[in-house]
Amino acid sequence: MALVSPRSWIAGLSTRFAQWLGEPALGNPSASAAEVAHLRKIFERSSKAARIGVWECALPSEALAWTDMVYELFDLLPGSTLDRPSIVDMYTEASRAELTRLRNRAIEERGGFSLDAEIITAKGNHRWIRITAIVECESDVPIRIFGLKQDITSEKIMIDQIRRLAETDALSGLANRNQFEKEFEHACALRSSGDQSVLFLVDMDGFKLVNDSFGHQAGDECLKETARRLMKILDQADVIARIGGDEFAILHRCSSLDGANRIGGEIIAALAQDYSRDGKQIRVGVSIGAVFGTSGFLPKDVFAVADKALYAAKREGGGILITKEMDNSQRVRAA
Repeated sequence: MALVSPRSWIAGLSTRFAQWLGEPALGNPSASAAEVAHLRKIFERSSKAARIGVWECALPSEALAWTDMVYELFDLLPGSTLDRPSIVDMYTEASRAELTRLRNRAIEERGGFSLDAEIITAKGNHRWIRITAIVECESDVPIRIFGLKQDITSEKIMIDQIRRLAETDALSGLANRNQFEKEFEHACALRSSGDQSVLFLVDMDGFKLVNDSFGHQAGDECLKETARRLMKILDQADVIARIGGDEFAILHRCSSLDGANRIGGEIIAALAQDYSRDGKQIRVGVSIGAVFGTSGFLPKDVFAVADKALYAAKREGGGILITKEMDNSQRVRAA
């Protein structure tokens, strides 16, 4: 069989698709030229509306052929020269690596793949595209890889927004309790011989008095400012979360108990500074219960130790840090 050129193959695809659409509607084995042209126009308009285009890459020459919509996705003029290495360079590093891996495997296995990839277009726009691909062979020799590329940027943004809403505390902008628990379980599951994690449970001292004296709006602003200060001084933390009304949880990598105490001291100092509200100074402090060394322990056991340390700090009058270490007898043994 003669090898059809990439451009003629793609040019004929929409016609063949239109014929396929037209036959059932017309009840004839083939549609007239006018009917095919009409259906082809519908196909092209639908492609533009859905922001989806057809592409192919001849093998082994790697000559590319695209429909106009794929050019538009990459912010290139339709019909302009396509150089595959230059096109591949438009993918972000992570997407480029995954594309290469999946493409090589598909060619080797005579199969296909699907991938959501991020590109930086010729005009510098960041865009997400969904690639579907299939390898065509003759006598078990791959001769082309082809498929569809669709703009999914809006979908990706929406999904990311939904994920942020699901993982973020609306008031403070910090991680919420659900997200904290995911990160906490991961930290406890680690069995690395390197740095450990320290869990800090932070509870604000005198917060109820702020609400009673200045109102709940002032209390909300106090929580927001607390979140800002925590994010500023703990930029290396694995997670900073608001897990209750005036209670926060922090996971931070740390190599020693002394290091954990140093970080805890910095938290107390930062949050002991007065808050300003309508020209008035609002003074609140924090009590902290901490546990150094979470790896290999059950999350509920680590949290219980930190919680006891926190309430011991509250009983001492607040404004202090109490740090504990886990008892190795509680460590979960590897299966």
